[in-house]
Amino acid sequence: MVEVKITLKDYDYHKPTWCPGCGDYAVLLALKKALVSLQIPPHEVVVVSGIGCSGKISDYVKSYGYHGIHGRVLPTATAVKIANPTLTVIGAGGDGDGYAIGGNHFLHVMRRNPNITYIVMNNMIYGLTKGQTSPTSLPGFKSGTSPYGSVEGNIEPLYIALSMGAPFVARGFAGDPKRLTEIIAEAIKFKGFAFVDIFSPCVTFNRFNTYDWFKQRVKYIDENGPYPTRMEALKAIADTWAQDKLPLGIIYREEGLPTYEELLLKSKDTVPVYDDITSDVWKEKVKQIIQENFV
Repeated sequence: MVEVKITLKDYDYHKPTWCPGCGDYAVLLALKKALVSLQIPPHEVVVVSGIGCSGKISDYVKSYGYHGIHGRVLPTATAVKIANPTLTVIGAGGDGDGYAIGGNHFLHVMRRNPNITYIVMNNMIYGLTKGQTSPTSLPGFKSGTSPYGSVEGNIEPLYIALSMGAPFVARGFAGDPKRLTEIIAEAIKFKGFAFVDIFSPCVTFNRFNTYDWFKQRVKYIDENGPYPTRMEALKAIADTWAQDKLPLGIIYREEGLPTYEELLLKSKDTVPVYDDITSDVWKEKVKQIIQENFV
């Protein structure tokens, strides 16, 4: 049997239409390089994306893709994984899609722990709609809809992920593509919900949080590996912010937790997507559900 080696060309697809210099280019390339480094064939990958500039990423990876509605990346990605646990499922979105309208799903996916990877391209602004503040915009940030500066506080997604029980918590930077590729590869390999927040500068509508701005502030805090406890990880993040720095790296990793699809499908011998779903079988399944739950 001839072994076929997966290359970047296997994942190349449509040419991106992002603005020249957009951080999402680096995220796209890092994602494809990570998949190649793990030698995962494209037909075993599904990229689920949401709304915004980042949501276009599913159209730029030559794999299966699903471009969903605003804020619904995570329930869709979870459903794909439940239907076919053999697939590598990657959810991708932006800070608006993931932390604003999709914030409720972000909270609940972590307590369920499906075996999916969630990549958030965080540019601290709504880019596609031309520059409104997002949940990660810093206080005082000026935009078209906040010309005198935002009066709202910003969220720290890493805090939320750690406090809600995410077993893999990391952050990368589009300005360091080599390390970003390594982080994404580790997230994909991880068994369980793997969350990767990525600083991905918007060069058109966010002229404040630029590549240079990030480069002066980012700091890897995983030199000795992920922190052994959530409390230590939370403290390290807080200490980094106190130094006016932004934490990067694989910050927390907890192996061995059961995944959502394992718990749901523990009594099944087959992959749901391969089940016989003829009308007669479906009627019997519905009757069984009614008998077990409502009679």
